[in-house]
Amino acid sequence: MTDFAARRRIMVDTQIRPSDVTKYPIIDAFLSVPRETFVPDAQREAAYAGEDLDLGSGRVMLEPRTLAKILDALNIQDDELVLDVGCGLGYSSAIAAQMAQAVIAVEEDEAMAADAQSLLADAGADNAVLHQGPLTGGAAEHGPYDVILVQGGVGELPEKLKNQLKDGGRMACIFMDGALGEVRMARKSGDSLTWRFAFNAAAPVLPGFEKQAAFAL
Repeated sequence: MTDFAARRRIMVDTQIRPSDVTKYPIIDAFLSVPRETFVPDAQREAAYAGEDLDLGSGRVMLEPRTLAKILDALNIQDDELVLDVGCGLGYSSAIAAQMAQAVIAVEEDEAMAADAQSLLADAGADNAVLHQGPLTGGAAEHGPYDVILVQGGVGELPEKLKNQLKDGGRMACIFMDGALGEVRMARKSGDSLTWRFAFNAAAPVLPGFEKQAAFAL
């Protein structure tokens, strides 16, 4: 029988700590949330690999290092409301829920959303709420949000998501340019977002987040 708890410790010690992620709430969340339950059955043995995991339909679960470094940069506090866009089967939301006051997990794939809802409940993430709907639409009725994170690549960021961030709120996205990508962090001031480079990472672009072609007259 596979010792997944041991694999969680190895993941933290070999993938997360060496990436300069040392905040206790993040380490504790990665040690306590069972990643293997949030992946398709066929992927359970690969759950702790240091790579993106295929969820089907062109979607992935971000590799542990990337998610941990994003959370480290965002520095979620226990009184904050988080929007997790493209939660897939709910792993990122279960992790964020350990740090935040509440997490709104957005998933547009009906089957994934249903599975995520039940897996989050099984994991005891009572402060994570599943919202099924287009990823590009976010979940305005529960906002505005202190923190927004996007679980996949972004070519162009939908305006609706920018508008759901509180003044002073933070946001993280993996901006893709072809096969290359970089994580950028934003802080909102008034109606504008100020972006800064955080680190290099890549992920498939989420549906609806593709860069729009410019039309020339």
